[in-house]
Amino acid sequence: MSSLVSAIDRAWYPGYGRHWDDALFRQRVLAELRPDSIILDLGAGAGIIPEMRFRGLAARVCGVDLDSRVLDNPLLDEAWVADAGQVPYADGYFDLVLCNNVLEHLAEPARAFAEAARVLRPGGAFLFKTPNKWHYVATISRLTGHGFHRYVNRRRGRAARDTFPTLYRANTAPAIARLAAGAGLQVESLEHIEGRPEYLRLAWPAYVLGAAYERLVNATTLLAPFRVLFIGRLRKPA
Repeated sequence: MSSLVSAIDRAWYPGYGRHWDDALFRQRVLAELRPDSIILDLGAGAGIIPEMRFRGLAARVCGVDLDSRVLDNPLLDEAWVADAGQVPYADGYFDLVLCNNVLEHLAEPARAFAEAARVLRPGGAFLFKTPNKWHYVATISRLTGHGFHRYVNRRRGRAARDTFPTLYRANTAPAIARLAAGAGLQVESLEHIEGRPEYLRLAWPAYVLGAAYERLVNATTLLAPFRVLFIGRLRKPA
């Protein structure tokens, strides 16, 4: 990382860490979490995101993922290799269902929303973080190949095997509202968030452009639909 990039970090984005978006999602989860909560991490993966560590703060943390590395995920009390559209738990088993950067990869998001609703107890919450389809990062992602995505993420320090194909079928506000309604879930909140432009921090000219974009879309709610990510909270009616 160049000295100019570091200088911009200090001047314009003090307090931002490498996983600032995951830290923000963690705050939303902790606001819902109770010591007796039973949690499902939908798409838990290998457990490489420390902000998703809720083990010890809840009664039980379970996880499912198609990647067999989920079986060794240190953040879980119990893990299964399973599809998000076919969760191996009984109806009403969980207090919270969490989904962090998973919705954008789903071929059939309606099935995942329906399963989240099924395994939630009445009054339980489905919390998710996912990219916005209309942000420039997702737009570039849709216009480029998976090999390019792996290259960019490798430059950002992520292993190639942790870069998965994206489909963005649940990544607009109308799509989320439609999927929630179809699953019988109520949209309690859907935050549109733009923060430090992570993908443009590879070089200072790109970083400056990204910072200008960040300030523009945060200057007015009219441009909120073009912010980088959504953090949503859906509720199963009590």
